[in-house]
Amino acid sequence: MKVPRTNPQNRTDMLLLVAFCGFLFFYGLGAFGLLGADEPRYAQVAREMLDRSDWVTPTLQGKPWLEKPVLYYWQAMLSFRVAGVTDQAARLPAAFDAALLIIAIYWFLRRFRPGSELDGALITASCAGVIGFAHAAATDMPLAAAFAIALLAWYAGYESRKRVYLAFFYIFLALGTLAKGPVAPALSAVIIFLFVAVKRDWRAIPRTLWLPGIALYLAVMLPWYIAVQLRNPEFFRIFILEHNLARFSENVYHHRRPFWFFLPVFLLAMMPWTLALIVALAGRARLLWSEGKEAFSSPEDSWPLFLLIWMLVPILFFSASQSKLPGYILPAVPAGALLVAEYLAARRGAKFFDAEGAEVSRRSRDEGKFSALFAAAHGLLCGLLIFAALSAASVARNHHLLWAGGTYIAAAIAAVVALGISVAVHSRAGLSLLSRVTMFAVVVSVAAVIRFAAPVIGATQSARPIAESIQAFSHEPVPVALYHLNRMQEYGLEFYLNRSAQPYESGNVPAAAHVVVAAQGTQAQVAQFVPGRRVSYLTSIPAQKLDLYWVGK
Repeated sequence: MKVPRTNPQNRTDMLLLVAFCGFLFFYGLGAFGLLGADEPRYAQVAREMLDRSDWVTPTLQGKPWLEKPVLYYWQAMLSFRVAGVTDQAARLPAAFDAALLIIAIYWFLRRFRPGSELDGALITASCAGVIGFAHAAATDMPLAAAFAIALLAWYAGYESRKRVYLAFFYIFLALGTLAKGPVAPALSAVIIFLFVAVKRDWRAIPRTLWLPGIALYLAVMLPWYIAVQLRNPEFFRIFILEHNLARFSENVYHHRRPFWFFLPVFLLAMMPWTLALIVALAGRARLLWSEGKEAFSSPEDSWPLFLLIWMLVPILFFSASQSKLPGYILPAVPAGALLVAEYLAARRGAKFFDAEGAEVSRRSRDEGKFSALFAAAHGLLCGLLIFAALSAASVARNHHLLWAGGTYIAAAIAAVVALGISVAVHSRAGLSLLSRVTMFAVVVSVAAVIRFAAPVIGATQSARPIAESIQAFSHEPVPVALYHLNRMQEYGLEFYLNRSAQPYESGNVPAAAHVVVAAQGTQAQVAQFVPGRRVSYLTSIPAQKLDLYWVGK
């Protein structure tokens, strides 16, 4: 029996996905300058590789930079070649990868879980973690997208027994390895093994260890690793031993956090679907409590079991790491979003099918409206999201929430939206409206951040305005020195000026006339580093409490 196309792809779905993904991932990519240390550093590495036409060795200021694999750099090089070296082009790879992830989720659900494809795609696209890292010039989204697509392909192969899906599994697993290293195959192996162990379907392991698929993995991944090792004999020590094993087992890069750090980070990354995920997990826990092992024995329960393991393994794995950064948890977010979509599909009794095409009835069918408590709480979460977005500019400017006229207006708008969403979710059409009305809140929030908060964030957190001030003073590439600047400002200036900056504290005082970027009010201290040379005040950047000085010969 063929699998019926109960909910075929249609123009409305496509228009919704294109519109939402286009706005959520691509709008405002250059609204603020590159932030933190990683964004400008990764972008500069890609620029240097492009300038040298070198597709093997990443370099920073001409020196090998071997902390991360090459996938993001390759994507950024192509982006720079097409669109020029800009903030938008540096962030374009992450936006593209996020869009590819949503397309893969939509296709997978349409093929294997018809009726839930649009919900699954929209819910994943609207998670705060996905939107945030889709706007980041970093390696997190390339890894998360490749990893998620690989696991979707594996499950498609597991359910259909078609090896073409295993080929895609190995290809995207190789891309994940090129994005961030051995973490992609390691996590996927743990997830698949635990799933197979719970299902007691041990025959799935030899089916997965398919020699042509393994050859595909090696053919995609191995050439770059061999080439970079041959050119840089220190690569294995720096990348594998220091930036993988040592980073996991020791706090060598000062990113120590408590063990439970990733739990609140994950819940925030799932916003505004946090409550829906908790409800979905509670429902699955009740089923497990009441039915025991039988809760995961039937074909329709394999998918939520797989998603649950997929979600939990990255959270637990990285919680055990001695080095913790928020982006590490991103690979778990698509699984959480798909668990929410599966919960909604179960409530409305969507028809699913097994590998032979026979209909699989759902245990849980609840066509009624959502409870008033859930509707109110979900509406409140959406309202809080809008309030946070409208207040982000004030917080970025004042470093705390300033209660003034604008804040009260933001609170009023958020309250109205929260009430409207609560009423819509509690209505009889709540099951079909939940993802749509939630997307409204997400779109409003993203628009508010880009329109109001982005200029403030760029002025206070990015090196772009510092570089613009230097370039306004001199269009020539004059030497630049630093005094009492943080690492983020240093890497940012090196990207925007495309040359190295010399920190005075390290004894690197340029002999030629140069510009000094220094903490505000430090002209006397700067003069002590250059005795006998004139130090002239140029301008200030009040938003970052910095001064610019000119030091003569």
